Amino acid sequence: MDFNFLNQKADQNTGQGRGKKGKSGSNFSSSIAGAILIFMLITAAYLALSENGKAKIETSISDLAKSVSIGEVKKILVEGDKLTITYQNDEIKTAKKEVGSSLSQTLFNYGVNSEALSKTEIEIKNESGFVFLLLNILPFLLPIVFILLFFWYLSRQVRGAGMQALSFGQSKARITDPNDKNNKVTFKDVAGCKEAKEELKEIVDFLKSPKKFLDIGARIPKGVMLTGAPGTGKTLLARAVAGEASVPFFHLSGSEFVEMFVGVGASRVRDLFKMAKKAAPAIIFVDEIDAIGRTRGGGFGGGNDEREQTLNQILVEMDGFEPNDKVIVMAATNRPDVLDPALIRPGRFDRKVLLDLPDRADREAILQIHAMKKPLAEDINLKLIAERTPGFSGADLYSLMNEGAILAARENRKKVFQFDLIRAIEKVMLGPERKSHLLSKKEKEITAYHEAGHALVASVLPYADPVHKVSIIARGNAGGYTLKLPLEERRLQSKKEFIDDIAMSLGGYVAEKMIFGDITTGPSSDLQVATNLARAMVTRWGMSDVIGPIALVGAGGRIQYGEVAEKEFSETVSTKVDAEVSRIISDGLKSAEKVLNEHKKAFTAIANKLIEVETLEQEEYEKILTAHGIVLKKKDVIETPVP
Repeated sequence: MDFNFLNQKADQNTGQGRGKKGKSGSNFSSSIAGAILIFMLITAAYLALSENGKAKIETSISDLAKSVSIGEVKKILVEGDKLTITYQNDEIKTAKKEVGSSLSQTLFNYGVNSEALSKTEIEIKNESGFVFLLLNILPFLLPIVFILLFFWYLSRQVRGAGMQALSFGQSKARITDPNDKNNKVTFKDVAGCKEAKEELKEIVDFLKSPKKFLDIGARIPKGVMLTGAPGTGKTLLARAVAGEASVPFFHLSGSEFVEMFVGVGASRVRDLFKMAKKAAPAIIFVDEIDAIGRTRGGGFGGGNDEREQTLNQILVEMDGFEPNDKVIVMAATNRPDVLDPALIRPGRFDRKVLLDLPDRADREAILQIHAMKKPLAEDINLKLIAERTPGFSGADLYSLMNEGAILAARENRKKVFQFDLIRAIEKVMLGPERKSHLLSKKEKEITAYHEAGHALVASVLPYADPVHKVSIIARGNAGGYTLKLPLEERRLQSKKEFIDDIAMSLGGYVAEKMIFGDITTGPSSDLQVATNLARAMVTRWGMSDVIGPIALVGAGGRIQYGEVAEKEFSETVSTKVDAEVSRIISDGLKSAEKVLNEHKKAFTAIANKLIEVETLEQEEYEKILTAHGIVLKKKDVIETPVP
């Protein structure tokens, strides 16, 4: 499935390339059309000026002398050997005089006396110098210059296309200058990740002062592999290493190596490492390296030879490093299980840094960083927000703070308040409220009993997380929701907790069947969650007494290292797995039915209150539980599973 997606992306990239090429060709054609149009306009203007010049009547010097003698001439403009004559009736004619002789001498020779000449205004315009020369040659020079520029532009386009073809195999890495203060990131800008930052401080120390490592015979790791869930800050941490060490940072994605032509990816790898070695000390960061670093062979990659050649070139380049090559290769992926074993062996990416989801203290520190440029109100309590966001990644927390600011701006407020962030938590988790999604009276009643079933089962069962909010307002794809959060941070979950979670997921199904005697499509997602959790308990975590402590599938249901193989267990075991999953689901149904039957008054009270107010916050919800004799959960009464 993943590889069909990659092939589709490759087709899209190819199509985009064709689109850019077509656009470039279209721009080139329009440039030629524009140049021809300008040339035609200049030619038309020149012809018009020429025609205007030819439209003037030319007369002889003898006729001019007669006209001056009888007083018909008002003005004579002398421009070199050209005469422009304006008559008393405003008629304009032109004439030519002898070069080197003055106009008065010429007219005197033709019999014009001094008295008649004095009655005529004579203006002499000096046309000598550069301006005169330019005005005379410009009509002839301009078309020639234009033609030369036109051919220069064509040759430049051809040369640019040739250079683009030659640079096809060059690296497209984006380089962050260490002196660029606007884009510089340091460890202070990365909250949490304490162990990861400690590991990477050695890399920073080596880039700053490699001599102390080399003198003692130590070799710094050539490659650092950053792994972790999406949004945990892998790219940000890599940039922080470059910022701390003040070295150039070459950043690109793994998909930028692979093109439709075989050999281009390997060529770009060579060019990238060549650039980094020239700029050493430097950091090369390849994001989403699983795009090219997947396991070779076995048909897992669809036989993409170009991808395998690119991976082979990366392996060769990393093996070619010398101890004094002060270049560190960093890579990030959230799928380390599909990487080729040769890529992550010692000597290549031999240092693996795992970035976990942040705990409560780390979440509070991340929220403080994202809140720096936001005007916060006095009631803001980031510690409470951190407690209500277990499982949130750094990217989720950034989105939370951003959504809170957007909600405040939408309501024309100048500060972000606590209730903005509370609403933003639910928006990030479930999606925006669908206020236009109006329920009928019957649907509203069904939804209320459904959510009340979830909430009550979670509150009564000892190993389920306590409920913080219940609502029948639609959000995202959910018609209603029950928000439950753990009392304290935990890394491990026990079998008893999973069993109670399954019962809680089935609480809505049991509630609908109990109250209405029928089932709707509402519990569909609940059934999927419960079934997947039960199957994982049996096949991944060894929580079945019948199957025993055997892992039948890898993490996330994938065979590790990307090997494609037949199912590794028999049909007999598969039948036992299905039977165990059905048994766990059946036990969860019985547990939920028991809770709802024993506490039916509280169940009905919660549902009726939801129909009335649509949303119950923790305080109001717990008042209903207390009123019906249900003991609230406290930290000291919850058993903590021992590892």
